[in-house]
Amino acid sequence: MPVRNKIKQFIDDRGITRYQFRKDTGLSATTVYALYDNPWQVPHVTAMNKICDSYRVQPSELIEWVPPEEVSDHVQQTK
Repeated sequence: MPVRNKIKQFIDDRGITRYQFRKDTGLSATTVYALYDNPWQVPHVTAMNKICDSYRVQPSELIEWVPPEEVSDHVQQTK
C-alpha cells in the first residue's frame, strides 16, 4: 500500500515553523526535517501518535494513499 506523508502541507497550512512543530510534538529535529522534506517517508507509529495527540488530528490529515501508477511515475522521475 503506497502512502506518502502530508507533513509539509500540514505545517505550512498552520503557519508554523518546523521548529515550532518539533517543540509541540517532541519529535527530534532529524525526524521533523526528514518528514517535511521527503513526502515518501512515512512517519513511524510513535511519531504519528505524538503528532495526532499534540494537534488533536486524525492520521488521515498526515498521510494519504497514492495510486500505484503515481508511485511508478515518481520512481521513474528520480532515476
